[in-house]
Formats: sequence, structure tokens, C-alpha cells
Amino acid sequence: MADEAEILKALESVSGPGGKSIVAAGLVSGINVSGGKVFISLTGDPARAKELEVLAVAVEGAVKTVPGVEAAIVTLTAEKAPAAAAAAPPPGQAPQRRPIAAIEKIKYIVAVSSGKGGVGKSTTSANLALGLAALGWRVGLLDADIFGPSAPRLFGLGGKKPDVVDNRLVPLEAYGVKVMSIGFLVDEDVPMIWRGPMVVQALGQLLGEVAWGELDALVVDMPPGTGDVQLTMAQQVPLAGAVVVSTPQDLALIDARRGVAMFQRVETPILGIVENMSYFLCPHCGGRTDIFSHGGARQDAEALGVPFLGEVPLDLAIRQTSDAGTPVVASDPQGKFAAIYIELAEKVKAALETRTRRAPPKIVIG
Repeated sequence: MADEAEILKALESVSGPGGKSIVAAGLVSGINVSGGKVFISLTGDPARAKELEVLAVAVEGAVKTVPGVEAAIVTLTAEKAPAAAAAAPPPGQAPQRRPIAAIEKIKYIVAVSSGKGGVGKSTTSANLALGLAALGWRVGLLDADIFGPSAPRLFGLGGKKPDVVDNRLVPLEAYGVKVMSIGFLVDEDVPMIWRGPMVVQALGQLLGEVAWGELDALVVDMPPGTGDVQLTMAQQVPLAGAVVVSTPQDLALIDARRGVAMFQRVETPILGIVENMSYFLCPHCGGRTDIFSHGGARQDAEALGVPFLGEVPLDLAIRQTSDAGTPVVASDPQGKFAAIYIELAEKVKAALETRTRRAPPKIVIG
């Protein structure tokens, strides 16, 4: 396995603007080595973005010459100059960039989002993907939460690494679903201390430099919130629709409404709202308790004029199967909780099939 010193030595052979080594010029802002995968972040003047893109290719080539390196992922980041802000595209308008070839054979891309963390978005994403697969679709799941990837644990794939074929990562598979996550490329305990542009770049590479193949649906487990990462993904990826997950209490619903508003602003269809942890079923007596209130997401969906996809209870079995890497739709496909997620998947599938496919914008991954 290569170490950071070997990578740095290889980077000294790459010349940057002005002929200086990129290391001496201070363009290398980060190196992260995880097994045979190497992550390099470059920082430079945004006015020289085209030069930096060419440089990124040279950096990738240099790093791959180091023994033990299987793949190199280069991200570009820069502090935006004040004048550049004025040149940014208007809200809702994507920048004009080249298309991502890797997603051309994906029929529908579905974002699963939440206004805040802790509402069970990742568990919902995993079981939605499995539900769509149970309905006969070819399905992939992209874990787009760079700072808190959950897919490796949810799908029982912790510690496994994707292969690299023809310079593309090959997604891992579990329960009939293709899965890709930053969690496969870095150790579970390694913090991702990255700026926003680096995160966007990494997400673009996870989407565009992966051999997804032909899929009926790619479920994207989005990061929580409505910040730069979420907006960029919504603008630059041809999303067929979005599913918003919320718990019933007022604090979560406020953030969920922001999520709906964000997708509407960038003209992404809202496939519906899911009320997660809708009620608690006691495993001993079977009694029901509305711990986080109940019905708030349904009321919000009606008020906002968007579909309501259903209620998912707070239940020990759902939590235990998720933690064990055997999501309930896969481990108990005939059970009552799997039935809830499969019904959710049926509604999403029907909504997608009755909508006109959104034309992909001209976008870039690097």
C-alpha cells in the first residue's frame, strides 16, 4: 500500500502554472490514502479553472504510477473571488457543462432528502431501493452523504472495496441492488474535513466515474439539509423526482418544507413526503404511542399540494435489521414492515412511470 510520502514525491514531478512543481507552488491542499485508493485535493485560482482541470488529469496519471495505487480521485477547490459571485447562474439555472456519460443508461434518478439529520432518511433510502428491486426494477443506490455515509453498514458491505475496471469504480452489490458510497473508499473512522466545492466534486465523481450500467432507477441518499451540496446536485443532475423524509413533529416539518421548496425552486418534481417514525409499536404489548406526534407530514403534504407516500413506524425490528446490514425489505420480505416500504416503492414507481422524463442538463463532473 502506498503512503502519503510516496504520493507527495510523485506529485513533485507534476508542473503547475509557471513551471513550478504543484507541491512547491502550494496547489496540493490535501492527500488521503485508503488502501489502494488515493484522494488528492488541489486548490487554485478559479479564473484558471480550465488549466486546473488539465492539471488534475496529469496528477491522476502521476499518482497511478506509484506502486499499490489502484485508483486516484482528484478534486478541485478554490476560494471564490468576490467578482465571481456576480457571474454565478441565477437560482434554478444549471451551469452549461458537459454531460455525465455514466448515467446515460439510468432511466430515473430519484433523490431521497430530508431537511435535517436524524429522521431516518438513509434507512428509508435503502428500503425504498430494495422495494423497487422487489418490484422487478434494476436498481442502484448512491450514498451521497460524504460526511456520514451509511450504505456500507446498511447493506452489510462494511470493509469491502470496489474494483476498478477501465478507470471506473465497479459498484458493490447486495440484495440485488448496486451500491456506491464514499464509505467504501475511506475508513469508517476517518473524518471527511472537506470544503463544499470538494464535496460537490467528489459526489460528481461517485456518480460519473462509476460503472452503473443499465438501471431503471438510481436512488440517491442525499446529505441532510438544503445547502450548497444539495442545491448543486439538484441543479446539475437530471433528477426524475425527489422523496422528502420527515418525522411528524413541528421542528422536523419546518425543515422538510424547506426541502420541498428547494426542489420546487429548481423544478424537480416532488414524488412525495414520507412520515418516518410516525408512531411507536411496543414490542411487548403491541400498544401504539405517537412519540413524535402523528400526521404532521400528511397535513403538510396536503397543504403543499404534493403526494403523501405513507407512514413508517418507529419499530425495533426496523432499527435492528438496519444496524445488522440486513434491511427489513431484504431480511423479511413478506413481513408487515417490508409491505410498508414496498407500498411506498409502488407509489414512487407509478409516479415515475407517469411523468415525462426530465431532459438532462449539460453538466460536469470535473
